[in-house]
Amino acid sequence: MTTISLISPVDGSVYAERTALPLADAQAAVARARKAQGAWAGLPLDTRIATVMAGITALEGMAAEIVPELAWQMGRPVRYGGEFGGVRERAAYMAGIASDVLADELVEDSDKFTRLIARQAQGVVFVIAPWNYPFLTAVNTIVPALIAGNAVVLKHASQTLLAGERLAQAFHAAGVPQDVFQNLVLDHATTEALIAERSFDFINFTGSVGGGRAIEKAAAGTFSGTGLELGGKDPGYVRADADLDAAVDGLMDGAMFNSGQCCCGIERIYVHESLYDAFVEKAVAWVRAQRLGNPLDQDTTMGPMAHKRFAAIVRDQVAEAVAQGAHALIDPAEFPADDGGAYLAPQILTHVTHDMRVMREESFGPVVGIMPVKDDAEAIRLMNDCAYGLTASIWTNDAAAARRIGDQIQTGTVLMNRCDYLDPALCWTGCKDTGRGAALSALGYLALTRAKSYHLKKA
Repeated sequence: MTTISLISPVDGSVYAERTALPLADAQAAVARARKAQGAWAGLPLDTRIATVMAGITALEGMAAEIVPELAWQMGRPVRYGGEFGGVRERAAYMAGIASDVLADELVEDSDKFTRLIARQAQGVVFVIAPWNYPFLTAVNTIVPALIAGNAVVLKHASQTLLAGERLAQAFHAAGVPQDVFQNLVLDHATTEALIAERSFDFINFTGSVGGGRAIEKAAAGTFSGTGLELGGKDPGYVRADADLDAAVDGLMDGAMFNSGQCCCGIERIYVHESLYDAFVEKAVAWVRAQRLGNPLDQDTTMGPMAHKRFAAIVRDQVAEAVAQGAHALIDPAEFPADDGGAYLAPQILTHVTHDMRVMREESFGPVVGIMPVKDDAEAIRLMNDCAYGLTASIWTNDAAAARRIGDQIQTGTVLMNRCDYLDPALCWTGCKDTGRGAALSALGYLALTRAKSYHLKKA
């Protein structure tokens, strides 16, 4: 029996422990999901939508318990109140478009033929959710998958074990059958074995590039559909015509919120040389105004990273960059809570180059490198000089220029004058080592269903 332990970044204590399901028990759970899926898919679409949205309401009703739980599990300060605004926004949007997106596409209905394309649920959808936004990232797939008529098996990250239990509690209270939505505690070996057995019709994973490779390897030859959101190193670009104060506030929040542990957080910034000095000065002041400390304290703006090993990666990248000539503008002593472990002072680096890991490899922590650029062409070249492609943020007063630049950036989403935001009406996707697939928007439903064509010749 494997025990999964959740080590709290707040104080290093064991906050929760669960026993991972043995393979045979996990196989039985998936079999129950498959058996229950047909009856769930047979319910009217409006019934499924109402039940799922009632689950979201039930989840919101747990906010008083969930917010401190999140702080204990992964370190996000309680002052930010959880993820409920985004959860509601995404769920409501996907519920609102479901009837149109899932409707039959009628090609012909004459006295001779009826021809149409229908959307049918994939069957059993496997969601492997990450710890950094344990509710937001999970509902991206869970909500449309259930609405479309799938059964869902959720495996949550060990760092946020309780988030999976809360989701199950909410959806079951709302009337989603227990076998239709299941939260399972699984170890890596059992997870890979289930995938290799073609237990699932679609697999959604948010996590590391290495994790994505492991899933693809396990799924090889099964022809199971996959949606993979993997690493990121998202850039921001400040053009000469940008609103400087707005750019500083937006990009630094995008770099430091959640202690930098955001899928589409800003990890590198390129500033037109005419604004560079002023941007750096204001960015340093912005960071110095933050308060690092216990996330259960309402005055804390930055909590610990989710685990001390994640903080160690950031410290190593910063130290290596400084050894190569980068300038670290924040003295960690300015943040007394920095304990050399999970509590990590934010950092701004200048005099950085793309020869440094901190400008090319994912940091996923509160550090950002800032470089001056002479024009759009140089900014585009540097933004594309990366193995990842999730989002890119352009700060300018010229929307046409933003579109022109965006057309040349290798990324999944282009944002103008904002960053670190996911619009549920737009497809959430990436390129290069960020992975593949489509979540949210109408395209999200197309990934969670399969086309079924009808060619009906009339007598």
